[in-house]
Formats: sequence, C-alpha cells, structure tokens
Amino acid sequence: MEHETASSQLEALGNAIRLRIYRMLVRAGGEGMPVGALQERLSMPASTLSHHCKKLLETGLITRERRGTTLICRAHYPAMHALIGYLADKCCADSTTSSTRGEH
Repeated sequence: MEHETASSQLEALGNAIRLRIYRMLVRAGGEGMPVGALQERLSMPASTLSHHCKKLLETGLITRERRGTTLICRAHYPAMHALIGYLADKCCADSTTSSTRGEH
C-alpha cells in the first residue's frame, strides 16, 4: 500500500460520522446496506450522508452498487485489510528489546 493511499483513508476515517458509517458497513457484511437504511439509522439528511459516502468511495474504503432504484453500499474488505496490514507492517521492527516485539 502506498503511503498516500493510507493517509487518505485514515483522513476519511478520522471524521466521526464517516467512521460510524464505515463501521456500520463493516458490520453489515458482504451484503452491504441500502443507503436508505443507513440514512434512517443515522437520522441524517440524504445530502449529508451522500457527502460522507462520497469521501469513503473516493478513498476506496467502500463500494456502491445500484440495484433498481436502491443504492447498496458495502465495505471494501480488501482495502480495509490492506490498511490494517499497512499499519501493522514492520511492527516493532526497530525495537531493540524482545519484549516489545511480542516475544516472551
């Protein structure tokens, strides 16, 4: 993962509303959640929700699919796993003590 991609994704998730939306979509699993259901659960105007979803879409954290008249949003799990991997990559690699590397 590129440093700029990780930075953009973390910036998007740094907003409390977007983090809440993202966590709801992660919890929804592969089937995702209709935008209308998100709007209802969050009690927010459609335009506000659209603004936040757009940022998550732009960073690759979620996907969106149209089914008839319904928009379905899903967490993009490969992007989530890549971000988590990026954050954990080389954890404690520069540590000089074995206890900080998880060794006992």
